[in-house]
Amino acid sequence: MRILRVIASTDPRGGGPIEGLKLSAAALSEMGHETEVVSMDDPTAAFLRHLPFVVHARGPKKFGGRYAPDLAPWIAENAARFDVAVIHGLWNWASVGGSIAVRRARLPYVLFTHGMMDPWFKTQYPVKHVAKQALWLAGQGQALRDAQSVLFTSEEEKLSARHVFWGHPYAEEVVAYGCAAPPARNPGQDDAFCTCVPDLKGRRYLLYLSRIHEKKGCDLLIDTFAHAASADPDLDLVVAGPDTHGMTAGLKMAAAASGIGGRVHWPGMLTGAAKWGAFHGAEAFILPSHQENFGIVVAEAMACGTPVLTTSKVNIWREVQASGGGLIEPDTAEGVQNLLSTWMAFSKDSKQAMRSKARLGFERSFRIETAAKALEAVLAKASKSRSQRLEEA
Repeated sequence: MRILRVIASTDPRGGGPIEGLKLSAAALSEMGHETEVVSMDDPTAAFLRHLPFVVHARGPKKFGGRYAPDLAPWIAENAARFDVAVIHGLWNWASVGGSIAVRRARLPYVLFTHGMMDPWFKTQYPVKHVAKQALWLAGQGQALRDAQSVLFTSEEEKLSARHVFWGHPYAEEVVAYGCAAPPARNPGQDDAFCTCVPDLKGRRYLLYLSRIHEKKGCDLLIDTFAHAASADPDLDLVVAGPDTHGMTAGLKMAAAASGIGGRVHWPGMLTGAAKWGAFHGAEAFILPSHQENFGIVVAEAMACGTPVLTTSKVNIWREVQASGGGLIEPDTAEGVQNLLSTWMAFSKDSKQAMRSKARLGFERSFRIETAAKALEAVLAKASKSRSQRLEEA
């Protein structure tokens, strides 16, 4: 199949959606399928040079980054080259305008919501939700209604999305994301990570690796680690990830005010060898999110045999819990405190046993090859519908 992926941005700082796209495209390529991507990125963006597939960047964007006038015309001109399209995300022109363009070109498509219909957003931002409901009726809901399938990456996400918006029913399907097995651990990874956190100086640490964002519970993490730190004075915390909302300065001030400023390390976004070194060297991975669609970083941690401490708002929490390779608590101060205190109370043998279970849990539930086969089946079914229409015509 020739597959067109439509996404607002391919910037790696965007987190899970683009990372999942990269991984699934690579796995689908191994199966003999071709992937091209069209986005609203500025074609001069440096990150475009490092992506493993063809990207047609149709920016620069206008109206505060919400609109790219060249996106839909490009799809109209090129849709005939493809068998099926995948639209990623909601609430942007790539989703609304992209779906209009593929429908007009009679190119069948599926749509990944990427957690953007989670009820947490409705509760947290009620005014924005009213605006989103209006957009849903005006165009976004039609994008889901006319998709061959609306794809959710877990059963939990699918169920929680129901009844968040009214109008425009759609066909649901669960197609899990996953991650590739990491490269084998080697000294180069450890050295790359150590270069990024020179003040860590070989101390034991918990790792947070994700965007620094309100929904990720970063403030809870700093506050609860401050309370738990005295129970294990040799344990530090690494908070790694891009900050696009300016939270880091306030979090650093909170850590300093609590007396743990020297035990919290802020290397920024980690990639490549440094990222894998961080995962492999961590005693445990912690993600205290209030909302998380899939959590590729959770799967990556487990792939490295690193136990996961996370909340029941991460949609794959049931799989993590069932594996025995992680701990689950509510996304509250008490819940995150319980994660830390329980972990700190474990013996070395118990922690080591969880490392083995985490890796087995990855093999069972989160390998990208399994997820890609499921996506292949969905895309083949959608593509077949186009072939049938062309034959009838």
